Amino acid sequence: MNVDRAVMAFAGVMILLSLLLTFYVSPMFWLLTAFVGLNLLQAAFTGFCPAARIFKMMGLRCGEAFR
Repeated sequence: MNVDRAVMAFAGVMILLSLLLTFYVSPMFWLLTAFVGLNLLQAAFTGFCPAARIFKMMGLRCGEAFR
């Protein structure tokens, strides 16, 4: 697995988790979904993603998107 795939998997898990929390706990967890979406959008334009930096520090090899 490379950094790009790890970031996409992490974002997918966070979105699904926020949807479950919204349904079972509080509608305010929609804000987590919005945060993940905004972070993905800004990463697409700037190339900076905090999760990608953490995955690089964990030793995953770089992909094409986050070098």
